[in-house]
Amino acid sequence: MTGRMIEFNANGATAPGYLATPDGTDTSGGPGVVVLHAWWGLTEPFRQACDRLAEAGFLALAPDLYRGKTTASVDEADTLSSALNQEEERVRGDIRGAIRYLREHGATSSAVGPGVVGVIGFSMGGAYALDTSVALPKEVAAVVLFYATYTGLDFAAARAAYLGHFAENDPFEPPESVAELEQELHAAAKQTTFYTYPGTTHWFFEPNRTDAYDAAAAALAWDRTLAFLNAELRRS
Repeated sequence: MTGRMIEFNANGATAPGYLATPDGTDTSGGPGVVVLHAWWGLTEPFRQACDRLAEAGFLALAPDLYRGKTTASVDEADTLSSALNQEEERVRGDIRGAIRYLREHGATSSAVGPGVVGVIGFSMGGAYALDTSVALPKEVAAVVLFYATYTGLDFAAARAAYLGHFAENDPFEPPESVAELEQELHAAAKQTTFYTYPGTTHWFFEPNRTDAYDAAAAALAWDRTLAFLNAELRRS
């Protein structure tokens, strides 16, 4: 199953994204999931995540936050992600637009009502996933984090459940940051499950990062992700 690039409305403008649906149309029914890419841009691993979600019966949309730019260079990725700090409102608008697109094109969930979605965020995208769960509490029921934290947010109003996948050896997200985020979520009485994968490093889920990819850890994290999304978005 292969998705395709689309354009959707965001903040009164047009934004690009990658859409994958269970039957390949724009209007398939099923729970919606927004996928937020890492600082590399909308590269193959994140498009593949959408395809795999569609195979599992979800509508998946990954907004292209870089508007077509991608890189395999850490230095360039750092520059691209830093530039987004100057475009926070545009980025938030893209994410809101992606949620709205899914709601208007058949995303449903018997558990939490029509159009309420899950959000999966990878690294940089994970920080935006956490931010979105706070900014749009009525629209986000489940958040999945891959090696990403964002501490200091006020999670009191959030309604999401949280699942986190973290690397054991990660200078970008050290254990102290993970523990702090977990403590904040527990203090706000949010359903929270965090896993640490032994022997892994940052980007362990992404096959094109041959220096970090761990097939066994990636497979386990994905199985846990699907079980979590099914539990949170499909409950009767």
